Amino acid sequence: MLHALIEKIIFLIGDLGYTGIFIMMTIESSFIPFPSEVAMIPAGYLSSLGQMNFFIAFLAGTFGALVGASINYWWGNYLGRPIVKKLVGDYGRYFFLKMSHYEKTELYFERHGSITTLVGRFIPAVRQLISIPAGIFQMNYFKFLLYTAIGAGTWNLVLMSIGYIAGENRELIARYTTQALMVLVIVIILLIWLYYRSQKIWK
Repeated sequence: MLHALIEKIIFLIGDLGYTGIFIMMTIESSFIPFPSEVAMIPAGYLSSLGQMNFFIAFLAGTFGALVGASINYWWGNYLGRPIVKKLVGDYGRYFFLKMSHYEKTELYFERHGSITTLVGRFIPAVRQLISIPAGIFQMNYFKFLLYTAIGAGTWNLVLMSIGYIAGENRELIARYTTQALMVLVIVIILLIWLYYRSQKIWK
């Protein structure tokens, strides 16, 4: 059953080409739950067969991720921000929240939005949602795009490489994906540690 589903996804991406990858990754990075593995691992596999250009498929997926993340960012910026501020102002006292708490969170994103956005792109479920608070707290948009591109691009490269090497072998895909996640967890912890050390927050 699962093997048949994987084959259908591979054929679908093969039929839709780079446009399909772009659309899937735009959806994946917006607020609609859709795993990036579904698009990027088959793209890597098709690249190994010569049916796709690895670099173009990578660009299509990463650009799609940027578009999807931008949708969430601007949604948070134009709709989420005034709503959150109004809720905090009107009902915050019932939850021990003050406008000063909102302002401190806004200041946090101004100072540390880069590392938060970058790390968030590697965490399942969070990667789709991290763009919303970035928009709500008005993180610099071009800085947001840069760190989203680094995070999404790195993850897409990992997934495509798994597809390129493992092909249709489900056991290898599962094993390599688990190993990649373990490595990313270590890298994320190291990045956070180095970042906060450099900011001298612990002192």
